[in-house]
Amino acid sequence: MKLSSGRVLTAVLPWVVLVLLYLALVAKAPNFVRAGPMSVLLYSVTILGVVAMGQVCVILIGGIDLSVSNVMTFTNIVSASVIGTLATKGGFLGQHSLLFAVLACVAIGAVIGALNGVIITKLGMPDMIATLAMWTIVYGVMNLYRVHIPKTIDPSSHPSTVLTSFVTSRIFAFVTPASIVWIVVAVILIVVLRKTTFGRQVYAVGLSRGASHAAGISAVRTTIVLYVISGVCAALAGVLLTGSLSHANLDTGNNYQLWSIAAVVLGGTSIFGGRGGYGSTIAGAAIIVVLVNGLLNVLRIGTAAQDILYGVVILVMLLVFRFGSRKDDGAG
Repeated sequence: MKLSSGRVLTAVLPWVVLVLLYLALVAKAPNFVRAGPMSVLLYSVTILGVVAMGQVCVILIGGIDLSVSNVMTFTNIVSASVIGTLATKGGFLGQHSLLFAVLACVAIGAVIGALNGVIITKLGMPDMIATLAMWTIVYGVMNLYRVHIPKTIDPSSHPSTVLTSFVTSRIFAFVTPASIVWIVVAVILIVVLRKTTFGRQVYAVGLSRGASHAAGISAVRTTIVLYVISGVCAALAGVLLTGSLSHANLDTGNNYQLWSIAAVVLGGTSIFGGRGGYGSTIAGAAIIVVLVNGLLNVLRIGTAAQDILYGVVILVMLLVFRFGSRKDDGAG
């Protein structure tokens, strides 16, 4: 099957931009070819890539999840407090505090995602409004939780050391254990979206929820499942944040709301649904990390100028993708 020029552009352009940005970063700061700085970039991409997994799933059906930032922050706080509390108890609970923390965070993400999906499908609320309302609710619950359970992580405790090593330690060159797991799961997600019945249902719902229902596809079930996936991905990204930071704050996940959406958009996935996928979203996540955490900081550009340049890059790529899709539509 011959690919259209627009699809080739969407698939190739994010990787070309990533390579050019990385070369510019290396030209300005040659130490970024070393294993240490590259490892920092990689585990930063891993955290963003995990939350972007869920975001791309809901955007593929024409939705959006604005609650991911507070889900990440909440699970960052929960994982830190669970590990910090149970590790001091010793015994079975202390030895398995990391496991309990992960299970608790996954449950939180799944419940929040399910609530998002139910509100959207059963109450007929727009995705943006529903997830923004959930963002506010989670923020309130998170504040109550932190007031009543202020325990935070102890960086010297064994479970926290294991989590930190999983996220940041290099097992060879600049590759971390977390990045390997992420890549494996990323391949699975790409295969599921492209090669399975469920994946085809996702794209069908994204193209037209009405038509997919007429074809016997449950848009309601698909939507709820995808929002659960988004919630779980955000929760796991929050746990990874705990490993990278070894502490919890009320603002740790703030940037990831827009970054996760931008990663999907920079990867060429249509915000209207039905087009795109996770493969190029990986490049989109790497572009953001190299641009924001690397190049703009190295150049010592002020925060305001960083925001402007960051927005310009997204806008330019959106215009290029839009031009390519119009060419395809015209050819069709």
